[in-house]
Amino acid sequence: MSNWTDAIVSERMAVDREFSQRVQQSQFSNQEWSLVMTATEFEIEHADDPERARIVADTSKLPQIMPEMDNISKQMGAMAGGGDPSASSKDGVFGGILSDIKDVITGGGGSGGQDKEKLAAAEQLAQEYADELQTHLERKGRFEQVCLAYQE
Repeated sequence: MSNWTDAIVSERMAVDREFSQRVQQSQFSNQEWSLVMTATEFEIEHADDPERARIVADTSKLPQIMPEMDNISKQMGAMAGGGDPSASSKDGVFGGILSDIKDVITGGGGSGGQDKEKLAAAEQLAQEYADELQTHLERKGRFEQVCLAYQE
């Protein structure tokens, strides 16, 4: 399979612009969304059947980036003056580092429910993006060509 996404760079940029309002309405910052998109790969299911072909977001790598998403959220909260309500001011840098190390070792920092919700929201938004990309390609009359390129 060739790198079919290289053939649709300009279409992706157009969809990015169109989709930016949807991202702003979501729970994700632009930085977080960029991270989601970096971890998401797009595939075409049933590429050999134009009637059933569908762009799908492969979000299997998203769980790996959730700790970094949490770091972005914490940094944005601190910059906004809110700080991180789960950290005490006496923790300082070393307390935060130790907490991060503990989270890596134990598999999370007690915010598992929030992470699962955020993960589900990221997966849903990534699929919405895939749907928008497919719609855009169909409007431009390029979807069948892209499906052929995907199969190569």
